Amino acid sequence: MSRDDPTSEAPTRRDILNYGGAVVGAGLLAGCTGDGGTDATETGAATPTETATRTEEPATEEPATEETGTEDPSYSVSMEPVGTVEFDEVPEKWFPFTADYADMGVALGQADGLAAIGIRRRFGSHFYEELPGVSVDKSELTELWHEGTDKEVFYELDADVHVIDPNFMINRLQWDQKDVDEIGENVAPFFGNTSFTRVYGWHDYTHYSMYEAFEKLAAVFQELDRYEAFRQYHDEVISNVTNRLPAETPDVAVLVPADVPPESFWPYRIGAGTQSKHWNDLNAGDALAKNGVTDAQAGGGKIDYETLLEIDPDVIAIRLSGEITQDWVDENITAHMRDHSIASELTAVQNDRVIYGGMTYQGPILNLFLLETAARGLYPDEFGDEQLFDRDRVADIVNGGF
Repeated sequence: MSRDDPTSEAPTRRDILNYGGAVVGAGLLAGCTGDGGTDATETGAATPTETATRTEEPATEEPATEETGTEDPSYSVSMEPVGTVEFDEVPEKWFPFTADYADMGVALGQADGLAAIGIRRRFGSHFYEELPGVSVDKSELTELWHEGTDKEVFYELDADVHVIDPNFMINRLQWDQKDVDEIGENVAPFFGNTSFTRVYGWHDYTHYSMYEAFEKLAAVFQELDRYEAFRQYHDEVISNVTNRLPAETPDVAVLVPADVPPESFWPYRIGAGTQSKHWNDLNAGDALAKNGVTDAQAGGGKIDYETLLEIDPDVIAIRLSGEITQDWVDENITAHMRDHSIASELTAVQNDRVIYGGMTYQGPILNLFLLETAARGLYPDEFGDEQLFDRDRVADIVNGGF
């Protein structure tokens, strides 16, 4: 993959797809260069379900108290790789680069303060339309990526905190450490950990699960009670779903089309990063890992239908950004495969198991939607079109009614 555009998955394919009247991005992740590592277990089996285990270190330290008895509003939160970050007051204006942290902030009731995002189309805020009283207008968010990410936009936005791993800025967006230091000193601190994937060789420090990172951000916004309410409901939903899974679960190939209609795909292995949480929760096997296919983010190239036929996964999961539906996948991907001389021989095509695989960046809200979509696709006889979580309950937590 090219490093000229670190946010592009496949610079040789079309970057956008027309879906109805909307423009939908076919790209997903912030970068696919060969930085080493693999986002899967060595055996190729799916990693254990990610749980909401509380971190051992306290999420926030107690505020100091002056001798006069007046409570000092300052506090600190620790997270690798940024260390301990001091806050004089709760941040109001904030932004991430990747939409996993955007979703976490929305879940914590901070949507009004969200000022920017790396690439708008990769933020699945359209799912919020099903949650009463929850919304984000992406058109109002400053887009950070414009053939690069300029320091000036950080000055212009003047946020209270940048929810971004500083090493992501250096290794994926071509900043220098002096750029990170300058913005951290002159504007606001960086606070984040690249947790959506675990393939980057430069990420040699703690990886956080979704709920570990979510708890850290909750400490920043002083919303630990809201975090706890979300964590408890998440555990309830996951338990209800996993208790219904069959003994035998399918092997899945997660693929990003290199074009539409596709003749080749970028492969994404199921691993421990938060981008794979819904597959791990559903105990999906990784057909790509079991056949030694290198993840695109770790430098793996495109695979064609001949290679895919050798793998012959039980299920093909099409991962795309934007407002993609199963109907769109059926019309633009599956129909082409059925008429293709080689693709038509795939077990997944013959058994009507080409499904929408969701988006890359997911926080606690989007994870529930992607979990539901994937469960319906993997286990239609068990889940059908059933809603697997209560939209009103999620909205109540987001809106403070917990």
